[in-house]
Amino acid sequence: QVQLVESGGGLVQPGGSLRLSCAASENIFSIGSMGWYRQAPGKQRDLVARITSGTIKYADSVKGRFTISGDNAKNTVYLQMNSLKPEDTAVYYCNAAKVVGPYNYEYWGQGTQVTVSS
Repeated sequence: QVQLVESGGGLVQPGGSLRLSCAASENIFSIGSMGWYRQAPGKQRDLVARITSGTIKYADSVKGRFTISGDNAKNTVYLQMNSLKPEDTAVYYCNAAKVVGPYNYEYWGQGTQVTVSS
């Protein structure tokens, strides 16, 4: 079982920056695929960014503003968020997807609130 702990959320003004961290209980390289999702009130949970075996995917709405990265030594994945907009307000969740033999496992963190407001 992979445990994920997010941190770094908070209140920021439009145009500001935040960096979210997701600490995993095992080596992120061995996990295989990790990403960030977000869920605004009354909306579904959507992909923000994902890194899988070195391949990175971003939602169109965050391209050029957000950057996902990982530090294997710290078992941590980051989401650097710049030029934040009010519509980025949501609970952000870290996700890990791991394949073990014929089985796919998916894990979620508890979420961290990001609020963009003046």
